Amino acid sequence: MQNAKLKNYLHLHFLIFIAGFTAILGELITIGSIPLVWYRMVMAGLLMFGYIKLSKLKIKVDKRSMLKFFAAGVIIALHWITFFEAIKQSNISITLAMFSTGAFFASFIEPIFYKRRIIWYEILFGIIVIIGVFLITHGELKYINGIILGVVSALLSSLFAVINGTFIKKHSATVISFYEFISGVAFITLFIWLFNGGFDKEFFMLSISDWVYLFILASVCTAYAFIGSVKVMKFISPYTVVLSYNLEPVYGIALALILFPETETMGPQFYYGAALVLLAVLLDGILKNVISYSDRKRIGHKIQ
Repeated sequence: MQNAKLKNYLHLHFLIFIAGFTAILGELITIGSIPLVWYRMVMAGLLMFGYIKLSKLKIKVDKRSMLKFFAAGVIIALHWITFFEAIKQSNISITLAMFSTGAFFASFIEPIFYKRRIIWYEILFGIIVIIGVFLITHGELKYINGIILGVVSALLSSLFAVINGTFIKKHSATVISFYEFISGVAFITLFIWLFNGGFDKEFFMLSISDWVYLFILASVCTAYAFIGSVKVMKFISPYTVVLSYNLEPVYGIALALILFPETETMGPQFYYGAALVLLAVLLDGILKNVISYSDRKRIGHKIQ
């Protein structure tokens, strides 16, 4: 039991590292955020469809479940669009720092979906994360557009994570992801046709480097990571997943400093804030292991 739990925690943090690398790809890919997410979801959806065919998985679901998947697909599409646009409006460090506010949002969203009381330490750790984010963004109001988009992206990500946590009880991660990607592509396609002038020749004229980065984004950072993160929620609560994903800025910013030192080097307060985020994640993990099963049940916590 303990080995299985450790395995899932290690898998979760590998997925978080991949998530941090996603921001690097967002900086490297030269196309806009909307076409970027369209390509990402189309390519990942095709990869998942191939996996479904090879594995002979049954993907038939009832209409009610399909509608729920479609709604979640729109949410994740909007999350990715705001995330990549935040990078283009500011930089990787600011965007990933704003993404940390997801833990604060999750501490309020999860109790609504799981019909449990809000737990004091979830709010406490969420507040610690907010303080960390304040330190990170202090003096960086020149990136206000990126800051706002990053916070919106974090809210959408938290909402999506909690919703997906309810789906996994009845459906496989692959089936959930496949339908969510279909709806995401349909939503963005409709938006492009109605508000972005449709698909012209230039939309499909990408550089070789963009095609390579998009394939890595769609395969490793989306198809694999997407299914993996949903599966992890079978064993780890959505709140813990969202809070643990606050390590994404740590991994992503470290990579950004190595690859783009001239644009990503920040002041001391930025790193103090990142340390607070890391502290919140570690304390959350310690508390969840120290508090007994009966105590967690008594306070209404979703048992891992």
